[in-house]
Amino acid sequence: MDVSSSEIAYDHSPFLKIYKDGRIERMIGTEVVSPSLDPQTGVESKDVVISPETGVAVRIYIPKATIQTQKKLPVLVYFHGGGFCIETAFSPQYHRYLNSVVSEANVVAVSVDYRRAPEHPLPVAYDDSWTVLKWVESHADEKGPDEWLKSHADFERVFLAGDSAGANIAHHMGLRVGTEGLHAGFKLEGIVLVHPYFWGKEPIGSEMSEAEKRAKVDSLWRFVYPATSGSDDPYINPASDPKLGSLGTGKVLICVAEKDLLKDRGWYYREILEKSGWGGVVKVLESAGEDHVFHMFNPACENAKALLERIVSLVNHGEL
Repeated sequence: MDVSSSEIAYDHSPFLKIYKDGRIERMIGTEVVSPSLDPQTGVESKDVVISPETGVAVRIYIPKATIQTQKKLPVLVYFHGGGFCIETAFSPQYHRYLNSVVSEANVVAVSVDYRRAPEHPLPVAYDDSWTVLKWVESHADEKGPDEWLKSHADFERVFLAGDSAGANIAHHMGLRVGTEGLHAGFKLEGIVLVHPYFWGKEPIGSEMSEAEKRAKVDSLWRFVYPATSGSDDPYINPASDPKLGSLGTGKVLICVAEKDLLKDRGWYYREILEKSGWGGVVKVLESAGEDHVFHMFNPACENAKALLERIVSLVNHGEL
């Protein structure tokens, strides 16, 4: 027996392990479900491959009742979490969550399946996500290949959202919209960052008493982005980014959880964004007694319902 097949080279539990023979074992986030018509919410979904060369794809969701009408709905582009290395847009909990969001907010949602580290280290996930956003934008003048987006998406009301690593991506897509611009008929109305994966070399708040956990976060970041300059890289620390004030929307909702190690980074993001010269409105929703991405694991709890209601309020009424 080849000893290297069982020897661990990198252990990033509880996410994944890499063995010395190069084998990658993802410990969680590997289950997938097919697109469907969800009987509980009446939301229909389908998968579309954006780039056959890379395999980058999306799962699109729409309230089925909308398909037979001429009605146009707001657009939500969603980026899943998972430390840039686990989970997909097709994971059961993300499929369930997007069905709920689409049903409650009455939107068309595009859930992005970007390529993951370590097979595709950062910044690949950012580039894939921008490719998808440009693909979504291509439908803004009722062109583009997808009928649901052509017929039912209101590109004057576009929102970006994500959780954890996906919130990090949503932030960076907002920056690219602000610095590079998109179609004149494409308006980014707001961004929702749920428990965003931001970090920094110098500890803040509760991080100061969590040396062991901090070391794991530092290690994971270098693992998913080997070419990084470190924990103050603008990709992970918005305070290091001179472009922060260029965020391409006027409304940002940051959601944090009281027991989450990343909580203080969410509050700090509000502080630095307000000081950046950006000029928009940013609010923070803190969920008492909860931990990181609690709403994905316990979507029926009261705090998860309250979080969803805030997102729906932003999308439907522009209220933070």
